[in-house]
Amino acid sequence: MAATAAYVRKPRRAGPPRRRFGGPGPLFVAPFLILFLLLFLAPLGYAAYLSLFQQRLIGGTVFVGLDNYVTALKDPLLLHGVGRVALFFVIQVPLMLLLALGFALALDSGLLRLARVIRLGIFVPYAVPSVVAALMWGYLYGPDFGPFAQLSRELDLPAPHFLSEGWMLGSLANIVTWEFVGYNMIILYAALRTIPQDLYEAAAMDGAGAWRIAWSIKLPALRPALLLTLLFSVIGSFQLFNEPNLLMKIAPDVISSSYTANLYSYSLAFTGNQLNYAATVSFLLGLVIVIASYVVLLTANRRRAA
Repeated sequence: MAATAAYVRKPRRAGPPRRRFGGPGPLFVAPFLILFLLLFLAPLGYAAYLSLFQQRLIGGTVFVGLDNYVTALKDPLLLHGVGRVALFFVIQVPLMLLLALGFALALDSGLLRLARVIRLGIFVPYAVPSVVAALMWGYLYGPDFGPFAQLSRELDLPAPHFLSEGWMLGSLANIVTWEFVGYNMIILYAALRTIPQDLYEAAAMDGAGAWRIAWSIKLPALRPALLLTLLFSVIGSFQLFNEPNLLMKIAPDVISSSYTANLYSYSLAFTGNQLNYAATVSFLLGLVIVIASYVVLLTANRRRAA
């Protein structure tokens, strides 16, 4: 019996459950992966392939390697378009985000009457397609038939030159700001609604007023949302296309086919039939967007760490 008892196995401790790989998980992810491959990676790879070739009158399409990229980096039309969009970003984005932040804070304060109506009214321009918005503002900017020009003539004042070379960038910035203030306001307002009410009550008990609460509690809590809206603005600014493309019909002497980098790429592909060079310009524009977004993230992370 003693010998038998010596060989009795001790019960094993229950370890962590083993993870089973496979199952229904890949099946749920497969539709997204397939669409991502077909609608994003495949066109991107094909565009990269096109950018390595050049179509010539003699010899047809030939492989040129990185020659298109070297040419694009020296192209004054592309460089001026990128610089113009960068200036547009510096002018338009801070103003748009400040307006969105002010509206979000005002709505969250609870002091506004008809807050829901005001919130809907600010957000409605985002629901208007950018093509319709550009046509509408193009009519308002019109030097001959626009209401501002008609009012100026009635008052014997010089008509404002909204579509002139000096005013055009500001006019485009006004259209984009009108379109996207409501969108950014909703993001910031949603972030404000997630702040616990206990923080407000504790601050009020310590004697903090509305301005102090906004500065010390609300603004620090809005940093991730502000960073998100800033990244969206970086991408949207460098992809500026619809507004200048439509206003070009009204002011062809001011807006050329290379007014923005995105418009330049479109003109090369569908007007100049230079598909290879257009693919190169598109890739370089995407690289600029990636670098600008990385700089914004890096700056925000350093400030947060400090």
